[in-house]
Amino acid sequence: MGTTDRTDDMKNQEKDTAKKKKKRAIDKMKAAENKKKARAKKAKQKTRQAQEKKAGKKRQSREQSPVNWKKRWMIVGVGMVVLALAGGILGYTVQKHLDLLAVESAAVEAMVHTEAVKLAEYSKTQHRKDSVRQNAGKDTTQALVDAARYMLEGIKNRPKEVEVTAENAADFATIESCLINAETGKIDVTMKAKDLAISDDGFYYLFEEKPYQSELAGREYIIEDQKDVNLTFSVNLNYNTASSRLFSKFVVAVKKNGAFLAITRPHYITNPEAIARYNLSFGNTTSKKGLLVDPEKLQSSELDDLGVKHAAYNIPLSRILGQTTSEHYPTVYYTYNGRNYAFNGQIIAEYDYIFTSLTNRGITTTAIILNDNSAHPELIHPKARSGGRAPYYAFNAADEDGMECIAAVASFLASRYSGTGHGKVVNWVIGNEINARSEWNYIEHMDTAGYVDEYARAFRVFYNAILSINSSARVYISLDQQWGRSLYSNNGYGSKEILDEFNRNLKAEGNIDWALAQHPYNYPLTSAKAWSGGSYVQEGENTPVITIKNLHVLTDYLQKPEMLTEDGEVRHLILSEMGYTSSQGQELQAASFVYAYKTIEANQYVDSMLFSRETDAPSEVSQGLALGICTLGGGRKSIYDAYKYVDTAESAKYTDFALRVIGVSSWNEVIRRH
Repeated sequence: MGTTDRTDDMKNQEKDTAKKKKKRAIDKMKAAENKKKARAKKAKQKTRQAQEKKAGKKRQSREQSPVNWKKRWMIVGVGMVVLALAGGILGYTVQKHLDLLAVESAAVEAMVHTEAVKLAEYSKTQHRKDSVRQNAGKDTTQALVDAARYMLEGIKNRPKEVEVTAENAADFATIESCLINAETGKIDVTMKAKDLAISDDGFYYLFEEKPYQSELAGREYIIEDQKDVNLTFSVNLNYNTASSRLFSKFVVAVKKNGAFLAITRPHYITNPEAIARYNLSFGNTTSKKGLLVDPEKLQSSELDDLGVKHAAYNIPLSRILGQTTSEHYPTVYYTYNGRNYAFNGQIIAEYDYIFTSLTNRGITTTAIILNDNSAHPELIHPKARSGGRAPYYAFNAADEDGMECIAAVASFLASRYSGTGHGKVVNWVIGNEINARSEWNYIEHMDTAGYVDEYARAFRVFYNAILSINSSARVYISLDQQWGRSLYSNNGYGSKEILDEFNRNLKAEGNIDWALAQHPYNYPLTSAKAWSGGSYVQEGENTPVITIKNLHVLTDYLQKPEMLTEDGEVRHLILSEMGYTSSQGQELQAASFVYAYKTIEANQYVDSMLFSRETDAPSEVSQGLALGICTLGGGRKSIYDAYKYVDTAESAKYTDFALRVIGVSSWNEVIRRH
């Protein structure tokens, strides 16, 4: 064989060797691919096994160990590493196979993760079920025991059912409170009873009555609720609408023999201030010195020179109501509770000027609302429209027109004089010397309870209207010095009996923070000496007369528990009208004023005194009552300087002369008595 043949043989052998190597490489690649497919198949089998294992675990106890996911993730991780190494060795020619395997591995990984989440959720749910299964018996047993105990206690403590009769109906239950809820704006009427009333059904019914109404017959209830010994009814206030309930009283009733029967006494709203838009401060109260001002002197500096800190001014309703034709002072129209009212623009402008002037001086102002015989008969009580020649009449809250008119007037005045650019009034006195029926508050004669009830109904309307505008306002009843009995007429009342009945009346139907404006004049009025009261001025609480000399009798009486406010406070007291005549000498008048002021200053329960007056009044002078600080001609009396300096650091220089006139050596002798 030649060289060429050997070369060809060698080449053939090399080719065979290469083919064998290539075949072996392909075989290895196929083997690796088959191995990877087998692993993928095995992973799928493991997934199916996991699903079968999940179903099996539902039959196993909660103590069985969960799947060891760490090993599974390790196997997957190792498989992925092996695949990556194999792919690096085989090269680009097997890349497509590797990509396919990577996709399959990702799918396997996702399936494993999903199953892990499902198994975790199952384990948590199963744990809860097992826990409930373990404790269910215990909870059920305890619940049954508790329910049985509560049921037995409920049966034991269940209120008695009591028959309602004519004798026990009015006080069968009590309305504990009737309050405007500041959060909801509704009225919450809270009722309390000891027993349950036997009636036609299982409900209690809430009725609304106007101040002039007293019977349930013919009216529909507002709301009903199932019987209980403690109930709170919540109803709409409907403020400043035709259906307003601000002035209403409320009664709880049952249905008995087909008709409604009241089982509580009426109860009014007692916190109208909950909806007030204004809250005025009382300003400077360091001094108690006040005065019934002369409007003709407001442009002068006299009030500033005198150092007046409190002022009083009258508002007769006939002056402010009605239309005007003046183009400079047009009629002031006001709508309240769906009705329209007209106020005299010119007269209102006068009051605007007066109250603004006083307010700008820092003076605390008291307005006295007087019901004179005006062209508005709806304001006059029906029992006061015939007969009588008194300058002022009883207010009318005995019918709808009267009540609505009173409410509108009070709301208008409170709104206008609550710091809205027309001055501020913080004290409101309703009427004048109410105990003097025939002289200052005319109405037909009746017993004390009936007389006071007519006044109290009107007073509540004024109170709720004013306080619903200005939450810090004070509303006063006016009484004179005739304390123990009426001394001026046979058909009058003593201030004490009126005050007692007024307090009882308001407490019975919803206590409010009423205040007292008293007139501690001497008796008789022409007596010039404040320190000499005579036989009528005594130290006991039944004294016929209360003057400055025994003023402590009044403030002691106001401290009695039954006279206190709901918060346990002594009620506010102002001496809204008092004075001494100079007809028996100016020095005597000045000494009486100093004696009075020293007494008032030492009494912590007196807020202020309003001396009557800045200038003498002709009608009073003719009766021997020259009460002014100044004469009719404008001259200053001796009292002027005493009044000016009595509450200053220079007081002694201008007031100690009175010690000689009174007959004492020091003011401590006066103060100790009070």
